[in-house]
Amino acid sequence: MLSAFQNAIKIPDLRKRIIFTLLLIAVYRIGSHITIPGIDSQALALFFDKLAPEGGGILRLYDLFAGNAFSNMTIFALGIQPYISASIILQLLAIVIPYLEKLSKEGPVGQKKITQYTRYGTVILSAIQGVGISIALRNPGYLGAGNIQVVHEGISPLSFTLLSALTLMAGTTFVMWLGEQITERGIGNGISLLIFAGIVARVPNGTIELGRRLFSTADDRLDLARLFLFLAVMVVIIMSVILITLGTRKIPVQYARRVVGRKVYGGQMTHLPLRVNQAGVIPIIFAITIISFPMTMGNMIPSETFREIIGYFERWPVYHILYGILIIFFTYFYTAVTTNPVDLADNMKKYGGFIPGIRPGKSTAEYIDRSLTRITLVGAFFLAGIALLPYLLQHYVKIPIYFGGTPLLIVVGVGLDTMQQIESHLLMRHYEGFLKEGRLGSRRGR
Repeated sequence: MLSAFQNAIKIPDLRKRIIFTLLLIAVYRIGSHITIPGIDSQALALFFDKLAPEGGGILRLYDLFAGNAFSNMTIFALGIQPYISASIILQLLAIVIPYLEKLSKEGPVGQKKITQYTRYGTVILSAIQGVGISIALRNPGYLGAGNIQVVHEGISPLSFTLLSALTLMAGTTFVMWLGEQITERGIGNGISLLIFAGIVARVPNGTIELGRRLFSTADDRLDLARLFLFLAVMVVIIMSVILITLGTRKIPVQYARRVVGRKVYGGQMTHLPLRVNQAGVIPIIFAITIISFPMTMGNMIPSETFREIIGYFERWPVYHILYGILIIFFTYFYTAVTTNPVDLADNMKKYGGFIPGIRPGKSTAEYIDRSLTRITLVGAFFLAGIALLPYLLQHYVKIPIYFGGTPLLIVVGVGLDTMQQIESHLLMRHYEGFLKEGRLGSRRGR
């Protein structure tokens, strides 16, 4: 990894991409420290601690992905979650609406149109969530936070609602633009890298808190046994994530020989790689988005019964069971959206390829679908288990550090994906160098 990064720095074009990515991530982190107007920071800290006590819950998990921007109520408090929600909605609608399904199959042109609709949806959802958050901040009693006044006195409710909602909406739109620019002109997936940056930004504070509790004499002291258990769990999670992320099921594919003019094509054996974790970290992000959205709606609906229902789903273990089920569902859903066995079988048949022992066409598609379903089952339960394991340890072993499987899964997954993209750029430029040398050699020979 270090060798690939050092080689990337030596290539001017790749170095510019890396610097561009780091600069935009720095802009994102700076914006994550700018509080929206009209907020009392000290009262906000008390409000959030009372609303989401240490150890978990929807708000703590949401804040984890926003890099503390949500608990500090900054201009980027909503983070990239509305964009992800809009993407989920459009992918679900593409299944039932023929027009969207047609766009998804039209290549870059159709994808450009879907991206435009996703942007519109992001603005609408961020506006709705912004209004819900502003109402919750003005009425802390609705959420069980007592009489803590987060908003400065003298600001009218309407002015604060409009100002905060507009600020949060503009912040989310800007974060969406940052992510798209990183994807287009930088290195890696921009949206995933912004979430990655938010999680990594919590590491220094988490390390300091770990050291404080290790040497503390108070009741919250962390003994060495639980510390070693915590570190062992992190090591196991990191190793497991790398193993599952890189794990593939290689289906052998044989291509028949074809004679075109004087040239012979095919006649070689290759394989079709099916990844165990085909969906990557997307199911985790989707699950967090779906879980957090009802909470925002609960702030906007003046009904005690509705809030009690939302509060029930936030309790242990109901919330964690629901969280695991959503991860399994979205693993299958996203895999089905991104990998179509019928298309794979048709393309294979078109170019004269076949799986040994399997008839081309429908039988091949069924075989790929069956294999994909089996390995996705392993990946889905792995994602759910590795995301819930730290919560179980926190609940039963009382490890007071909120940095478990989900953030480690995202950090390792995004890190591996980014390094693979860097290596792809290096490999491409390596071949370009060979081509240039070959051309120069042929000219010299002449």
